[in-house]
Amino acid sequence: MSTTRRPLLVGTLTAAIVALVASAAVAVGAIGGPSSGPLGVRGGASPGGHGFPSDPLRAAPKLPGTVVNVSLTNMGGSMMGGQGNGMMGGGAMGLSADHATVPHGTVSFLVTNDGSIDHEMVVLPLAGSRTAGARSVGGDGKIDEAGSLGEASKTGGASAGDGIAPGASGWVTVTLAPGHYELVCNLPRHYTAGMYTQLNVT
Repeated sequence: MSTTRRPLLVGTLTAAIVALVASAAVAVGAIGGPSSGPLGVRGGASPGGHGFPSDPLRAAPKLPGTVVNVSLTNMGGSMMGGQGNGMMGGGAMGLSADHATVPHGTVSFLVTNDGSIDHEMVVLPLAGSRTAGARSVGGDGKIDEAGSLGEASKTGGASAGDGIAPGASGWVTVTLAPGHYELVCNLPRHYTAGMYTQLNVT
């Protein structure tokens, strides 16, 4: 090979290697780089290290007071006849909290929809000796929400909305006096399908 062609070949190889390394760096940044998306959309760890993957639809700001993690679930496939009508294709629904008892005062609920359809969570007082799951259901498949202290029904946000989408979270902060409360999903027929639990406040 002539000495005049060798520098040209070395220069070409060097340029090709630099281009390959730059392409790899861009690809790695696009796949694994930090998300710049807004809080409350798929991507970031949940506050206080609650164990959720980095996901903005599950992430929430640092919540005040005692934080109760609530999981909303459904089994047996999607709803028949469209979302929201409450007719399950088999299986049941559930609402569970990681605390059965909390101290009175400021309580925040981080509510995650681990199901395949929209859900919500409403905080209702339980009067006297009433127990969770015993409320009467109207013709619309819902219970009376009179006396509600707040709800988490907004995808990736606080308080009320149109329902928390599958895979997403919503949150709400309330002040609770000592007593007994019921956490419910009040979308049509979700309560009768098992979406309620009791919370005791000391």
